[in-house]
Amino acid sequence: MNPLRRLMATAALCALAAAPLMASAQQLTVSAAASLTEAFREIGARFEAHKPGVAVRFNFAASGVLIQQIVQGAPVDVFVSADQETMDRGVKEKVLDAATRRDFAGNTVVMVAPAQGAAVPATLADLAKPEVRRIAVGKLATVPVGRYTKQVLDAARLWEPLEPKLVYADSVRQVLDYVARGEVEAGFVYRTDAELMKDKVRVLLTAQGHTPVTYPAAVVSDSRQAALAREFVNFLFTTEAQGVLARYGFSKP
Repeated sequence: MNPLRRLMATAALCALAAAPLMASAQQLTVSAAASLTEAFREIGARFEAHKPGVAVRFNFAASGVLIQQIVQGAPVDVFVSADQETMDRGVKEKVLDAATRRDFAGNTVVMVAPAQGAAVPATLADLAKPEVRRIAVGKLATVPVGRYTKQVLDAARLWEPLEPKLVYADSVRQVLDYVARGEVEAGFVYRTDAELMKDKVRVLLTAQGHTPVTYPAAVVSDSRQAALAREFVNFLFTTEAQGVLARYGFSKP
């Protein structure tokens, strides 16, 4: 057998040997709020290290988009939201196991501007100035940070006056991107998101007047890995997972 054929045969044998292992691996699908992306990727790897043969697959997006996918039958095992309202909807729709629902982290909403921006609003009232032409916010129907933002601006009686300037984003990360690229003069994101782009955005103020930002997790009712899903939710409360969350700037719920 020539060297090339010997190499191909060896590769084929290796693939056949690995196939049973791949087939036997348990896959856990976690749909989680976009703001958790970096922290959860690390937490997922740590969970896998404790559970040999388990593979954690993540789906990150706006909480409202994720719960709609689950309602429509998407095969998900754990749902993690950036707000209570979206989790409430999942419980009401009976797609989540309410008995497994637990709050594991908190966050803060901040107003940010491009690091190199010319017009820098120092206060919420400054958003009404002519030099501030565009303000990025999350879509109210699907993005929790958008609803938190509306609460903040409503409390300051600024939502209606500022509506013509609002640019709606599909997730908190899209808001962050709009600001980082200088496509808007200001935006509202979580402090943890702003920390990821400290070289491109600057925090102008901590928003007040919104309900507390807490992250609940729950097992999906139709999960085929219900026991493993509960283990993942419980893992979020371990010292190891909480340490990862703290390092990325998340607070206790």
